[in-house]
Amino acid sequence: MDSQFLVSLVLILATFGLYIGIAVYNMARQTSDFYVAGRNVPAVFNGMAIGADWMSAASFIGMAGTVMLLGYDGLAYIMGWTGGYLLLTFLLAPQLRKSGRYTVPEFIGDRYSSSTARLIAAVATIIISFTYSIGQLSGSGVVIGRLLEVPTAVGTIIGVVLIAFYSALGGMKGITWTQVAQYLVLIIAYLIPVIFMSLQLTSNPIPWLSYGQIIGELQQLDQQLGVSEYVVPFTEATKWQFLALMFTLMAGTAGLPHVIVRFYTVSTMKAARWSGAWALLFIGLLYLSAPAYAAFSRFILMTQVAGSSIADLPAWTTSWVNTGSLSVADTNSDGILQWEEIVISNDIVVMATPEIANLGVFVVGLMAAGAMAAALSTAGGLMIAISAALSQDIYYRSINPKATESQRLLVGRSSIIIATVAAGIVALNPPGAITQIVAWAFALASGTFFPALILGVWWRRANGPGVIAGMLVGLTVTLTYIFAAKFGGFTILGIIDTGAGVFGATAAILTIIIVSLATKPPSKETQEEVLDLRYPEGMTYKDGEVWRTDPVETKRPEH
Repeated sequence: MDSQFLVSLVLILATFGLYIGIAVYNMARQTSDFYVAGRNVPAVFNGMAIGADWMSAASFIGMAGTVMLLGYDGLAYIMGWTGGYLLLTFLLAPQLRKSGRYTVPEFIGDRYSSSTARLIAAVATIIISFTYSIGQLSGSGVVIGRLLEVPTAVGTIIGVVLIAFYSALGGMKGITWTQVAQYLVLIIAYLIPVIFMSLQLTSNPIPWLSYGQIIGELQQLDQQLGVSEYVVPFTEATKWQFLALMFTLMAGTAGLPHVIVRFYTVSTMKAARWSGAWALLFIGLLYLSAPAYAAFSRFILMTQVAGSSIADLPAWTTSWVNTGSLSVADTNSDGILQWEEIVISNDIVVMATPEIANLGVFVVGLMAAGAMAAALSTAGGLMIAISAALSQDIYYRSINPKATESQRLLVGRSSIIIATVAAGIVALNPPGAITQIVAWAFALASGTFFPALILGVWWRRANGPGVIAGMLVGLTVTLTYIFAAKFGGFTILGIIDTGAGVFGATAAILTIIIVSLATKPPSKETQEEVLDLRYPEGMTYKDGEVWRTDPVETKRPEH
């Protein structure tokens, strides 16, 4: 047993023990704990939990690798995800918190006065969250597979067992505080290697200021090797694909049910806004670091690995080749490893770089623990979203309205276990890279929930028939385009499967508007409730006027 394996194992087991201990201590005993953590999470800690929920395996493991391999074109992921979070924070999160619901499907069902709309939204939640969770479980497989030097599939199975246990036990209350711990682990794990690499390559410990120097050197290396220049736009995809992907990720972010529900766990609209502000700070620490990470990783590979003798490759290459995520075949039989002969998966770049840069066994182990924290935190939130859709929106609201609290908790916990196992089975042989799978989930969210929520909050004329038709059309168009582009080679303006959300969202918005205008408008009460969502807590809209509610529930017009 080598020291690297031992250190990594100890760090991961220690963090696993921490997560399970937190889940046991905060075990949900009532439905409000299970679904919305009792609505009493402080804004700063909720911001941390949002950060962990948000920064999934795709962000932690896959994003820097995607930017490293795609260069400029990979920035669509960073800009799309960050921009979408701002869209969610300012245009939807406070309003949805004021509605006081447990889940996104519940809000849609009540806003549009339609049990059919709620059921469709619940099914869409399950499809989106299930697709997203495949990427997270695949990411946990990459990490555990490398740590134990076993096939990635075995690592995925271990991740499934852990996620099913602590998610089912703690519910949203347990997951919230688990995610706070996971955020601290993942951000420390992400920043330490990039700071060390910056110091190693530029003698400057501040990577956000120093990586520009490395970008300049990369341009020269690209020209010498005759490969696509790292900073030249649209070399890997068309301009339209770049814009479509950015829109898909932005709109999808604003419609992701497992992220939106995090804003339900605070006590007020004000706390929801502050949660968003804190989360933006916490998320920015990683997102601003990813381009630096990508540049440093590519530079080290190009200068310290490419050009080496095949017989003298560093030991870390053997370990990653064994996982199936790295190929270093000498295709021209000259005994020297050329840059073009390195075939590296997007999903291992971040995990492998501490070894590539020879940062020491502790940093390698810390990175493994951080990557697991990222995969587990998001997977836990996704399982809660699936569980809430099945137990709250389908079982309780549609099948058994008389269900007791213990029955609802039993259904919720059982559905988490079933969903985790099912997603794990698919993740054993994932249909794409982690960032690609996650982009599909965002495309589905942008084609279903984004139009339903944005129009539901900001256009009071939107009605039940409109949103039912819109969600069905958006879901159908998005799924059809993903399958046609992925498996049939069909594209419009060069937009591939990851940009499918632009077509789904456009189709859904147009459908909701056309059908709503062609059918009966919502009731006056519903329209007033929609207007009321736009005013701060303590103020309400009624009978054409804004009223202030004082602590003893008396009301007076606000002029």
